[in-house]
Amino acid sequence: MSYFISNQNIKIPNMIYGTAWKKEQTSYLVHEALKSGFRGIDTACQPKHYQEDLVGVGLSKALNEGLKREELYIQTKFTPLDGQDRNNMPYLENDTLQTQIEKSFEKSKENLQVDYIDSYVLHSPIFPGSKLLKAWEVMTSFYENREVGQLGISNCYDLDVLEYLYNKVEIKPSVVQNRFYAQSSYDKGIRQWCKEKGIIYQSFWSLTANPNILAHEFLQHLALKYKKDVAQIFYKFLNQIAIVPLNGTTSKTHMIEDLQIVDFDLLDMEIEEINALLK
Repeated sequence: MSYFISNQNIKIPNMIYGTAWKKEQTSYLVHEALKSGFRGIDTACQPKHYQEDLVGVGLSKALNEGLKREELYIQTKFTPLDGQDRNNMPYLENDTLQTQIEKSFEKSKENLQVDYIDSYVLHSPIFPGSKLLKAWEVMTSFYENREVGQLGISNCYDLDVLEYLYNKVEIKPSVVQNRFYAQSSYDKGIRQWCKEKGIIYQSFWSLTANPNILAHEFLQHLALKYKKDVAQIFYKFLNQIAIVPLNGTTSKTHMIEDLQIVDFDLLDMEIEEINALLK
């Protein structure tokens, strides 16, 4: 495992295990991912798509088997009302925004069986800007209480929104986590801005959204050259352009193989050629 260092001096593993849509298999898969060598886990207090309590079961089992908490990077999210199933969520619909975030955070700690979250992420922007700043203020209180190591935002594809947030708050975002796909032009402007600000860009749907790139003859050529599969080539490419990908595989074999991307490096010209495919 190699690491990126955030603007809060937090070590973020070069690949993070994503736990969305794992349902009743969540605890087993989290435990398998940790046994395979993953040291970063991403989840959310959003029962609609995540079984955060089962993430905690998988974590607890690994910790009981000797894994140390300080070896792990645990990241979870506050999901605003629009992203929740109104019949199953960690707060009440008529709670104030502050209360929603506080309840969700407490529920996350309970679910994950921890009292410290390495990275706490706003699952999507909240509008208007005043509400976004209010949400960040509440999240900042967890940071100030040393219950959280850093803050981030997800599903934000508008650079103006990111700049507004960054310029208005004292505790700057450390992470931006977005879907990596052609519809957003692969966030080229946002990624450059993150690089300038020392913000770690995390990608999800990195493979799922890009079958055309994985099937491209150049990646097939690189897979043969390096004796890797195309997923490993693409994940390595992402790391080498300063992206931390989420990996949601349910295959034990792929868990082990995908972490082996630390064993090789792509040439600069190869990076440039893959970059040219991001259109």
